[in-house]
Amino acid sequence: MDRKALTFSRLAEKRVTTLIKHIRLIGNLANKKNYQYTEEQVSQMFTAIEKELKQSRAKFSNNSSEDFGEFKFK
Repeated sequence: MDRKALTFSRLAEKRVTTLIKHIRLIGNLANKKNYQYTEEQVSQMFTAIEKELKQSRAKFSNNSSEDFGEFKFK
């Protein structure tokens, strides 16, 4: 493998592993013994996550550089 492919593999593995850990932490927020939330808040969170995933996937197809920005509840 060339240097760019090795760099991609190394960074992708690290970043995806970190992302999976953070997604699991988001799942921990579902514990109603520790947190109070509305279905609207849950919907907003997952809409933002799904939108960002779609934009990230699109970058691999058409080099889109649109940035979603920071998540805030409405």
